[in-house]
Formats: sequence, structure tokens, C-alpha cells
Amino acid sequence: MEVDPVAARWEAEEKAVRARLTDPDAAPPEQLAGRSGMQVFEAIFAGELPPPPIGDTLDFVPIHMEPGAAIFQGRPQRRHYNPLGTVHGGWFATLLDSAVGCAVHSTLPAGRGYTTLELKVNMLRPLSDRVALVRAEGKVIHAGRQVATAEGRIVGPDGKLYAHATTTCLIFDHPAAVSGGSHAQA
Repeated sequence: MEVDPVAARWEAEEKAVRARLTDPDAAPPEQLAGRSGMQVFEAIFAGELPPPPIGDTLDFVPIHMEPGAAIFQGRPQRRHYNPLGTVHGGWFATLLDSAVGCAVHSTLPAGRGYTTLELKVNMLRPLSDRVALVRAEGKVIHAGRQVATAEGRIVGPDGKLYAHATTTCLIFDHPAAVSGGSHAQA
């Protein structure tokens, strides 16, 4: 597999996505309450809702969402390094948690939310800034009424597998939907 054409395609896809995104921020809960998971992602990609700030903090961006699947693209940087001079395991875990969690979120109807109950990450090889881009691909294994599971993997443009993960997520009524979007403090 040739690295350069894949990396060039990934770069172009990221550039096109970033051109549509607004500045990162936490979306107001009342703007999320009436939307399904897919509607939230469609609004993010359309620039109607902001992407979450964690991606800006750790240099990754959503690339593609469809029901039951999510792809994020990340850029390993020196500022993500651990004391051994490679990308910290927390970066792998956060990128994978985003991919598998958003894959689960993409299956949820309006008024439902999720949270990660468990995340298991296996790091197979180190990453450094010599690998310009990686992708985290998340796919739902099971989406039930109260629990969902998903799996994910981080791959480079050359097809190398850097890490894989599984998650269990708790599905719940979204607080903004239950309270009608009100955030009154007691």
C-alpha cells in the first residue's frame, strides 16, 4: 500500500471538514435536546453546532459519521509525548474514546445520551510525530436500550495498526430532554 496517496487524500478530507466547522466549544444542551445523535453530527459538519473542544486540545477532528460508525483523524505531536519520547497512552485512549463513543451516539434517538462505562485500549506500537496522521475508526457492536458496545482502531495511512479498543456505554435520557432544556439552579 502506498503511503503518499492515502496521506494526501486524508489531508484533503481533513481540510474540507475543517473549512465547514465552527470554532470548538461545548454546544448548549438546549440545542442538543431535540436532535438525534446523527442530527447532532450533521449540525456539527454543517457548522451549525460547534465541535467539542477536546479535539482542538489534542489535535484531532471528526472526519465522517454514519449510523453506527465514526472516523476521527489525529495528528500526533511532540506536545503529546510521554517521558519516553513517544505519544502518551492517554492520547490514544482519548482519540479512541471519541471514535467509539460517537459511533454509539450516532445510533441514539433524540432525547437520549450516553457515557462511557468502560474503555479497554490495547496499544500495539508507539507513535511519534514522524507519523503525520492517524485515523481512529469506531464501529458499534451492539446498541441496546440501556447499554451499547463498540470497537475501534487507530491506523496510519500505510495501514499499520497502532491501537485497538472496546467500550461499553451507558444509554440514558438526556438531562436537557428530561428538564425541557432548562438549567435552573436550585
